[in-house]
Parts: sequence; C-alpha cells; structure tokens
Amino acid sequence: MNMITVALIGVIVLLILLVMGMNIGICMMAVGFFGFMYVRNFDAAIALFKNIPMTQATMYSFSVIPLFVLMGNLCYYSGMSSDLYDMMHKLLGGMKGGLAAATVGACALFSAICGSTAATAATMGVVALPEMRKHGYDDGLACGSIAAGGTLGILIPPSTGFIIYGIVSGASIGALFAAGIIPGIILALCYIAAIAVMVRVHPEYAPDKLHFSIKEKLVSLKGGLAMVILFIIVIGGIFCGWFTANEASAVGAVAALIYLIARRKFTWKIFLDCLRSTVKTSGMIFLILIGAYVFGAFLTITGLPTWLANFVNSLSVSRYVILAVIIVIYAVMGCLMDSLAMVMLTVPIFLPIMQGLGFNEIWYGVLMIMVMEMGLITPPVGMNVYIVSGVAKDVPLQRIFKGVAPMVVGMFVAVIILCAFPVLALWLPRLLGYPI
Repeated sequence: MNMITVALIGVIVLLILLVMGMNIGICMMAVGFFGFMYVRNFDAAIALFKNIPMTQATMYSFSVIPLFVLMGNLCYYSGMSSDLYDMMHKLLGGMKGGLAAATVGACALFSAICGSTAATAATMGVVALPEMRKHGYDDGLACGSIAAGGTLGILIPPSTGFIIYGIVSGASIGALFAAGIIPGIILALCYIAAIAVMVRVHPEYAPDKLHFSIKEKLVSLKGGLAMVILFIIVIGGIFCGWFTANEASAVGAVAALIYLIARRKFTWKIFLDCLRSTVKTSGMIFLILIGAYVFGAFLTITGLPTWLANFVNSLSVSRYVILAVIIVIYAVMGCLMDSLAMVMLTVPIFLPIMQGLGFNEIWYGVLMIMVMEMGLITPPVGMNVYIVSGVAKDVPLQRIFKGVAPMVVGMFVAVIILCAFPVLALWLPRLLGYPI
C-alpha cells in the first residue's frame, strides 16, 4: 500500500476515535504505534514506544509547563482571581453589559499569570457567574462571556500553547510571548464589542447598570497590583533577558507562593491541593505530548508532511487562499480535539508549508493559537463550554452555546484583523530585539 495512503488512513482512524470520545493522548499513541509497526516492523514500533516517553518526559524544555501550571494554581488560591474580577467589575460595571465585559477583562488579566484556558474558565466561572446572576444577567450571556474569556488563557502569555509551539517549531518562546500580547488585547476587545452589540439587540439580557464613584474605581486598582508585579517579574524578566522561560516559570511559582503566604492564605491543605492539581494537569499535557510524538513519528516515516508541503507549493493559487484553507482546517479540528494536541500534530505538517509560502513563523504561531481557540467554544466539543456547564449545572448546554455564538463572531473578526495586519503580532517582538 502507498505510504501516503497509509498515513491518511491513520489520520482518519485517529479522528474516528476522537469523535467516539477516547482519550486524545492514548489515541495518538495507539494509532502511531500500529501505524509504525505496519510501515516498519513490531520491534521498531516497540523501540519507538520505549524511547519517546522517557525522552520527552525528561526534556528540560518541558519543565516550564508544570511550573507555570503551579504558578496559576497558587495565584488562584491566593484570591488573585477575585481581586481582578472586583477591579474590572468596578471599572466596567457602569456600561450596559458591564459585568459580562468585566468577566472578559478579568479573564484577560488572569491569563497573564495562568496560561491555561480550562483553569481560566473554571476560575472565572466560580467568581463571576454568581455576581452576574445576582444582577439579573441572562444565563446564556453570563456563561458565554466566561467560556469565551477563558480562551484568552492560551493566547495571552504565559501560554502553554506558545510553549509547545516554540519547542516543536524551534521558534523563540520569548518572541511568541511578546507576539501574543497585542492580539490577545484585540481579541478581548472584540469579545467586549460582541457583548455590547448583544445587549443592545437584547436589552433584557443585562438589565442592571452599576454605578461606582471615582474613588471606588481608584481603590479597586490595587486588586490588580499583584498581577502586574508578577507579570513584570515573569514576562518582563524573559523580555529583558534576565532569565530563560524555564527559569521564569520557577521564579513565577516562587513569587506566587510568597504572595499566597503574604495574603495569609497558606495552609498545607491548600499547598497540597495546588500540587495535586498541578500534577494532574501536567500529566494530562505530557500524555498528549508523548502521544503526539509517537503519532508524529509515524507520519514522518510515511513522508506525508513532505508530500503535502510539495503538493501545496506546486499549486498555482494565491498563498492567502492556502492560508484560508488551513485556517478552516484548524477551526474544524478545534471542534474535535485538544488544542495542545493540535499544535503537536499539525505544526510539523503545516509550518513548512507556511514558511515555503513566505509567512512569518511567529505570526503564524499566534494566528494558529487564535484559530484553535475557536474550537474551545464551538460544538460538538467546545471544551470551555463544558467546563462552564460544570460550574452552572442548571444551564443547558444549548443555551451556553447560543450565548457564546456572538463571541465566535468577535473571534472571527479578530482573526481577520490579524491576517490583514501581521505587524500587530510582530511589532512588539521586533521592538524587544527578537530577530524575526
């Protein structure tokens, strides 16, 4: 059988298993193992299966993941998420739909010290949903703003998506972090604009307009002070060359622990809960990474990435047509599988194509992550929607998907803006001296 046909059959089998609801990491490992065995032999597949898990799990560059996850968990238990929401609540509460806008703003700020979409959505769901319900907000709008705001966790640094993309592509993680800041702000503003349009069309969705004095707004700013300091220490340290991303993650985790102690919220139970949550999340991520490497080895040996790159480069169409097709592929795949798995699976295939067409790899990384976020809030998977549904157990999934639909439009607008003006992602890295 032709090797390209074998590879395509493997991809189709993987997608079928994912639709059936099987674990993404195990699916990729299984398909990759049996595919490699078919192409080579059983002994070669066993050798691959023995070497990749140990090699990848002990890579120094991957140590950044559990440390950033730990930093986010410590910040959550310190009450920083509540402080950020309270600040945005007072700053934006005076506009129509202000609490939903404040939720998006708080998600954006919390993303700057979290780096996880799931953690951002779950945390803000607990903090923001009761407040919006208290003021009579529509459940669809309330849950939709939380689910959409949570997607910012993978775009605004520190982002696990950028970390994985940087490791796989060889691109500078610091440059990717810098490149994600302005697009992240633009996406948050597009979400807020979508909320403003929604409450204008349906005024009953957000009946209350809150009013706060200038003094109350100024006092609330202290709630964001700890986040700003931590962001400057971690991200600013990377940009200034004080330490690498791995070192920054360790410094950030220690700083978050010191803040937890300073707030007098440290207990051994909370500390152990942080460690357990970190191990659980990191284990899930590493399982996906190992599975993606096994599956990637199978695709590489079949020659599919090279064949696909040559085929696309031979097409006599505009490079923007090819870009649009790849964006659609990412949007569809985002509905079916985990975003980190997509990074691992698709970067070796699509990045050479994008580079061959003359697109900047840093800009492409930001665009890819942004499009992947769309899958977090669209059916049938919509991971963030399910997370918020777990917080708001009495709200039907259909209602949350309906509430998040305008946010998808806002995200689509943000993608178009980034495609039209790549400088929005490249300006800051270049300003900071990254050679891109």
